[in-house]
Order: sequence, then C-alpha cells, then structure tokens
Amino acid sequence: MSVEAPKTAKRDALRAFEAEARTLWDKNKVFEVNAPSIKEHPNEQTLHKLHPKYMSCMAFPYMNGRLHLGHAFTFSKVDIGTGYERMKGKRALLPQGFHCTGMPIKACADKLKREIEMFGKNFEKYDEFALSQTFDAKAAVKNVKSKVAAKTGNVTYQFQIMLSLGIPRTELHRFADPAYWLDYFPPRTIEDMNAFGCKVDWRRSFITTDANPYYDSFVRWQMRKLREMSKIKFGERYTIYSIVDKQPCMDHDRSSGEAVGPQEYTGIKMEVLEWSESAAKVLKSIKHKVYLVAATLRPETMYGQTNCFVGTEITYGVYNVDGKNAYLCTERAARNMSMQKIFLDKDGKPTEAKIECLVKIKGSDVVGTKIHAPLSTYPAVYVLPMEGVLATKGTGVVTSVPSDSPDDYATLMDLKKKPEYYHVDPKWVQFDPIPVIETPTYGRLTAPKLCELKKINSQKDRNQLAEAKEIAYKEGFYQGTMCIGKYSGMKVQDAKIKIKDLLIESNEGFVYNEPESLVMSRSGDECVVALMDQWYIDYGEEQWKEKTKKCLSQLNTFTQETRNQFEQVLDWLNKWACARSFGLGTKLPWDEQFLVESLSDSTIYMAYYTVAHLLQGGSLNGSKIGPAGIPYDQLTDEVWDYVFKIGPLPKHSKIPVDTLNMLRREYEYFYPLDLRVSGKDLIPNHLTFFLYVHTAIFPENMWPRGIRSNGHLMLDSKKMSKSTGNFMTMSDAVIKYGADATRFALADAGDSVEDANFEDATANAAILRLHTLLEWCEEHVANKDKLRKGSFNFYDKIFENEMNKLVGLTDQAYEATLYREALKYGVFEFQAAKDAYQLSCADMHHDLIMRYIEWQALMISPVTPHWSEHVWSHVLKKNGLIVNALFPKPTQPVDEALDAATRYLRKTTKSIRDTELSLTKKKKKATSDYKPSEPKSLTIYVATKFPEWQDQCLSIMKSHYKDGQFDDLKIRQELGSKGMLKDKKVMPFVQEQKKFILKEGPVAFNRTLVFDECLILEEGKDELKRALGFHTVNILGHQQWSEQDKKVAESAVPGSPAFNFKNEVKK
Repeated sequence: MSVEAPKTAKRDALRAFEAEARTLWDKNKVFEVNAPSIKEHPNEQTLHKLHPKYMSCMAFPYMNGRLHLGHAFTFSKVDIGTGYERMKGKRALLPQGFHCTGMPIKACADKLKREIEMFGKNFEKYDEFALSQTFDAKAAVKNVKSKVAAKTGNVTYQFQIMLSLGIPRTELHRFADPAYWLDYFPPRTIEDMNAFGCKVDWRRSFITTDANPYYDSFVRWQMRKLREMSKIKFGERYTIYSIVDKQPCMDHDRSSGEAVGPQEYTGIKMEVLEWSESAAKVLKSIKHKVYLVAATLRPETMYGQTNCFVGTEITYGVYNVDGKNAYLCTERAARNMSMQKIFLDKDGKPTEAKIECLVKIKGSDVVGTKIHAPLSTYPAVYVLPMEGVLATKGTGVVTSVPSDSPDDYATLMDLKKKPEYYHVDPKWVQFDPIPVIETPTYGRLTAPKLCELKKINSQKDRNQLAEAKEIAYKEGFYQGTMCIGKYSGMKVQDAKIKIKDLLIESNEGFVYNEPESLVMSRSGDECVVALMDQWYIDYGEEQWKEKTKKCLSQLNTFTQETRNQFEQVLDWLNKWACARSFGLGTKLPWDEQFLVESLSDSTIYMAYYTVAHLLQGGSLNGSKIGPAGIPYDQLTDEVWDYVFKIGPLPKHSKIPVDTLNMLRREYEYFYPLDLRVSGKDLIPNHLTFFLYVHTAIFPENMWPRGIRSNGHLMLDSKKMSKSTGNFMTMSDAVIKYGADATRFALADAGDSVEDANFEDATANAAILRLHTLLEWCEEHVANKDKLRKGSFNFYDKIFENEMNKLVGLTDQAYEATLYREALKYGVFEFQAAKDAYQLSCADMHHDLIMRYIEWQALMISPVTPHWSEHVWSHVLKKNGLIVNALFPKPTQPVDEALDAATRYLRKTTKSIRDTELSLTKKKKKATSDYKPSEPKSLTIYVATKFPEWQDQCLSIMKSHYKDGQFDDLKIRQELGSKGMLKDKKVMPFVQEQKKFILKEGPVAFNRTLVFDECLILEEGKDELKRALGFHTVNILGHQQWSEQDKKVAESAVPGSPAFNFKNEVKK
C-alpha cells in the first residue's frame, strides 16, 4: 500500500498535535505509575480500596523486526483500556517488555552471515548474482522437468527483508551478530509506540535473555521454583525436533506449524513373503528381511486386513533397521523413525538422525507383492494400488480394512470391478471383508453399510467418503464391540490399547510418531518427532490441571469462544520441552548446556514488570543499576520469594529491609494482573502456560483476572502479507493516517475473536471526522457568548437527556472492552444527537454546547488522545491534561419517558415524510389535488387506545408465552377457534408483535405509552413544520375526530398516528 494518503492537509493538521501532546506527557511523566509507598499508606488491607489500581499488558512482541499493524491492533486494546481506567480514577499501569529469547533472531543472524559470505559485506555481489539467476531461470523454464528450478528467482534473502524494514544496506552486516538485534529493535519499537500515542511506563521495560542479568536472575529463580515443585522433570518423551538445528523445535522456533504436536500411530510390520515381479528385479541385491510398514490410528481393526495399499507414483525407500531387517516406507517416515530409537547400529544401540537407504523403488513396482498382515485371518494378502495415498502423511503405506474403513471398501470394490484398468491380477483382490467390530447402528460391516446408505460407488466420491469415514470412526470407537480375536466381546474403547500392546509384544508393531501436520523450523528444516531424554514442564498433570481449571473458571475471558478454546487446550495439553541447545535465552540453572526455551521464560514476566523500574531503571538490558541500588547478583532465590510474598525475609541478604519492602509493595499493589490481551493463536501455548505457571507459583489471590483474545487483523478485507504487498507496519500507518485516525480505525476494526478488518476508508474518514469536529468546536467556543443562556426549552431537555444516555452507554462499552461500541455511542450517536439538536434548535444553549465539546473530548480521549489533548488545552483552555481527567458523569438519571418521546418524534417525522412520498407516487398516474411543492397543511390523528382485535391477539399471545418462547401452534389454534384468522390483518400483526416481544422481552406486552402523545407532538410542532415544510400542523386526539376524520384515521394506534395532507386554500 502507498505510504502517502491523498490530500494530506487535514491529516497534517491533526498530526501536528502529536508531538506537542507527547512532549507534555513526557514532561509531566504522566504514564509513570507507582504504588502508594508504605509511608503513604502502611495498611495493606485498605490499600486497593483507597487507591484503586489497574494493570494490563499485551504479550511482549518479538524483536526481530518492526511492529506491524496486527501488533498495533492488539496493543490498542490494552492502551485504550488503560486510558479509560485512568479516567475512572485508578492508577492504571501499562508496562511493555521485549522478547528476544529463542531461535528467530539467531536464525536470521546466521542467514545474514551466510549471505554476507555469498554476496559481500554490503551485498555488492548480489546484483550480478540475480542477473545470472534470471538468465538461468529463462533457460530452465524451457525444459518442462526444470520448471521448479525456475522458481528459485523468487527466493527472498534475509538482507532483502532487512532492507524492507528501512535499514541502510551499509548497516546490514551488523545484524550478523545476534546481540546487535537486541540493541537495535527495542529502542525503535519504543519510538514507534510513542508515535502511536501509547500510555506505557517505559521505566519498567526490559529485554529477555542472559543479556539482561536482572531478568536472567528472575527466570532462573522461576525455573528453579518449578523444579522444586516437581513441575519440571527429566525423562524420555516425544517432541517436535529439528534435525538441522539438533534440538527440539518449539512453537516460537517455527516459521510454520505453531501449536502442532506429535501424533502417535501404531507402526504395523507387514512381512514380505514374495515380491512382485517388478519389485524382485529392483530388490534382487537385498538380503534383509523386508517389512512394509504402515502407520495406523486404529490397531483394533487389524484383524480385518484384506490387503495393503501404496501410492503408485510415490517413491519409497527400503531402509536398514538393524543390519538384518529393513522397512519399506517414505523417506519422510524414515527421518522420523531415525529419531525414535527404531533404527539400530551393529551393536544394537539406537542411532540418531542416521538413515541408510538400501534402495529406492516406485510404488507401482511394489503392487502385487505378497505379504503377511499381522492379526489378519488371511495368512497372506497382496499390495494393491490406491489413489490419494499421501507421501506427506504416515509412512505412505496404508493398511486396508474394508469392513470398517469406507475408503478401503470403496477402493477394493473399484479394483474388483475393473482389475484390468487398475493393472491388478484378479486373484489379488479375491478377499472379502472380515467382520471386526459390531455397532448397534450398522451391524458387523460398518463400511459396506455406510457406502450403501451414502450411495458411494467409487473411491472418487470424496465428499461422501469423508462423511462416512467420520461416522465409521465415531460409531466404531464409541459404540462398537469387538467380535473377533482375543478381546471379542470387549468394548472397542477398552480393547484398542490392549490390541496395540499385543502387536508390540509380538514384535509385529511398534510405536511411531510424526508431527500432526507440516512443521518448518526458522532455519528451513522440515521437523520430525524425536524420542529423547529432555527437561520438560509437566503440564497436564492432573492436580495441576484442576488448579488451572479453577483459575480459568474465575477468569474474565470476555467471550465464550475464548473460554471454550482454553477448556479444549487444558484437556489435551501435556508435557512441554522447556530447554534447547541453540538460540538466545537464559541458561537452565542446573544444566547449563541448555537454554530455557522462549515459551517457558515468558509465563510470569508480568510479575517482573512490577519491580523492573526499581531494578533496571529504564536500562533495557539491565546494564545500569536502578533506583533500588541492587546489583543483580544480590537477587537470590530467597530475595525473589520475599518480594513476591511466597517466602520469609531473607536472613543473609545485603539488601536493606526497607528496599526489599519497597519492591514488595510494588508487587502487592499492582498484582494480580487485571487484563492480558493477545491474539487467539497464543491460547494453545503461551496463554495457557501463563495460567499454569501462575497457579503453580503464586497464591490464588494473585492469579490473573482477565484474558482478552482477539482475531488476526486483515487489511482492507485481505490477509496481511508481505509477499502480496498488503502489509503495513505501525509506523507506516501513523505516517499515512496520523496516530489518532489509525487508532480510531483500529478501535472500529472489531472487538470479537473473529478476524478484524482495518479499512483504509475508515482511517481516512476518521481524519475528516476529527478535523471537521475540531473546526466545529473551535467555531462554537469562539462564539460561545452568542449562545443562549437561561432555562432549558423542550429541545434542550432532549439533547441533555440524550447526552446523559450516551455517556452511560459509552462508559459501559469501555468497561466491557467493546471499543467499536464505544465509538458507536461516544462518537457517532453522540455527534448525531448534536446534529439533531442543532437542526431543531437554531438558538442553541451555551451550557449544553460547552458540555458537549468537553464530554466529546473526554469520551474519545482513550482512542484519540492527541486530538483530545489539543481540544482540552487549546480549545476549552482547561487546566491540567486530559489524560489525567475523569470520565464524564451524567448530570441526572436518564428520563426514559423523554427518551421514548424523542424516538417517537423522530419516528413520526420519518413516517410523515415516507407517507407523503408514497402518496405522491401513487397519485402520479391519477388526477390529484394535493401538490407537495405548494403551501400545505398536515393533520395528525392520535389514537388513545388500540383496536379491540389487537388487544385480543396480544392477550392470546401472552397466554401462550413461557420462558421467552411462544407456542405458535396453540396461538394459531385459539385465533382460529375465535374466528380471528379470517381477518387478513391478524397474522401479519401477530408475526410483527412476536418479533418485537422476542427482542425486547415480556415487558413489550405492555404497549401503554410512557408519555402524552398529543403533548409531545404539540411541543414538536414547530420542528415538524420546519423539517417537513408544512405551513399548518393540526394535532387531533381521538375525542376530536369527526365522522369524516375517523375514515382517514382508521390506521392510527397509540404510538403510530395517521396523517392527512392538504394544500391550503389560496385567499
């Protein structure tokens, strides 16, 4: 997207307020928030009652680049919330740290180092290289087999990514040192966030890793604490692993595949009894005993194997297992096996990351091979071809159980019908399905029955097969009973593990794991699953899980979707590797060959925020001793325990007791964390770990109080992507639109867990709205002495009442963190009320206009702080800063009758306009005496009671209304029994009232107006004349209707009058 917006004068005028406001805020240190000192308030019990607080933060961003608009969207939620909580009289703290732990920075630095070796210190050789690549690509594309090679021209190098961030080419070589990233990006992030208008207390900021000795001490304490509690353990477990990086690859180490974990299968060893003719030629030199290995999630069905399937276009390998045996599978599967102690050396010891491929072979050559299928009642079966076998899932070899797998059954039937077409010998497919599992719905042959019911005729019926597969699995697992083998009669749920164990014990199966889906490390390696000894955090341990579930039950998640997602994660999350060998971070205190991984050093850093300013004092890397005067090496575990109120006063600490108590006061005042905001993609890891570790280390009164998750941010309804150019950094947006218009558009982008949408049109409209509103405010303040004073008239009272109502609704929206709603009530409807007042009351009241300007500046201040600060200081000439001002309070309770009357007047005005327009259209084809453009009069007929038939309808509806629902059948029966259905008006009326009552609740049965309809119309008569162009308006109550009037007024009911239009007689 372009960086410059068209016609930028209004934007530039608004941007001029930004630096002025930031200077004022920094000069007055308004966002530096401290706890009340012990001297100021020694009584801890009444501390929060007399000095209310609020602490919130977003997940700290990773420092391998500038913040993008998605970061800005998440941050806007805490920043707007902090602004609002300040206005409610709280000490609202918003800290912001910077995450540097893990692989990304080191991986990027290493890429840059390699690129410098290729292209020179300043990449001066790249242009020559790119030119040669272009020529090579053009030549290669002529060769069909080399089209993939032609795509190498699209490679994006690390130095090009850095250039796109605005870093000069001559500076890039510095980033080959990972430490330089830690010095470069955090200060620039602070600049970007300040330009955005943030309310951050920067004294509390820090970077992670052992580059910061203070935070390093905190993390080492945290890890030792968890180990003491037996939350960190050492043992053999399966984990996602990068062979290239030689270490576990956790979520933040991945370029793709976040939240993907190991998937356990049972590897089924199918011994080759006789190779097919084609395979025998390829494998004639192989002396090993060879097994085709399939990976299954349903070991209980192996009794029903009638064959196995391979993909004819897949290239398989025969891989040495132990010098005597070999497995036929895909290379991808062999890579996974190589890290799971399945392959052995000549001494019988497991090899690691070593695979020996004895020979490669096409799947089509394997077809026709005779094999032994473990547990099958058939002593020998054959290898058959199958469409859709994936080399990227499982081993590429698929077991076939046509009794319980619709896919297997459909494919076997295809092969039986057309053996010649599929190049199979008919004798290879002469095997009938074997009953394995009996279900109450589908009997003993679930798959054939489902194929019959779903009208599946071929393996090409993909959609029906997908449905049938899901049904077959659920029916078999949850309702099925084994009807064959050792465990016949046993429920499938119970037999599944026993049969798996049986296969493993008989050496006909083994445990095999692979990633649930593709995982790529940041070094570009496709990850595998490794079985290894490692340090892990025992998430999922039952007692700990229950404690964390209790924490969740007390937590404000703001949406049910977020709560549901947490509950699902807590049900499946378990052991998590917490150490790695490569990257940046804190050394594992008791085993310093390892580093603490990035999702394990970032679980309770919010507690560190409470004391960081006293320890580091604004030095991001802790290179300077902070105001507390504590060297980092004095921060012992006993000191941390005391500061966080989970241990006694340290006996041998050199830190003065008063200093320790000062740290402790900051913690006990600001904790627990009131709100944590993050993208919903962090719920499966980071945010759930955050809950777990808090419940382990801190007492219940210090557990988090709120988590608000949001969706990803789209840009103009499209996914943000650097590759497509639909991408914007926080800084880009501030430059293009200005900070306040950017914040306005982000607040309007969405409040739910669904993906939000930042619109260019909304940001530009915000510029226009803010500029126009400012001019209006300036004009009316300049001319305030000309405004009317004295008592309020009817329209003054309406405007005051609307302002009071909208202030309350805006307050509620901010409280619920619904910022789009806050804009709706606090800006759009607030300004609409002002516009309506201005139209209906040319002589506006001084007090109301000044109140409107003040309240508008205040209500929008959390979203547009720079604009509001300017209006506050320069337009209203108020003392102090608006960021320190309180949220406006209604001058009196909302007058509900006046509010209803206001809505009635506006609805009636619209009805008159619509009726007149409709009348004009109808009479265009006929001769009509009424001419709207000539002097005209209006008669309004006001009914005082409803027609009897309507009251009867409502009475019947009310008698059949219970628990918020109508019994439609009984309503219709009673209406029919009373002969009311003959009237064509009845059912449309009933349907209309039903919708209204379901929306408003049972109170809507009472249709009595809370205001005098005739009186309100009399009050608004002059405005009706002005707005609609009538010379005369007559208002007639029911008692004043003549016999002729009654015909015209037939449609009038209370709250919905009838109208008569006439031209006035010329004299």
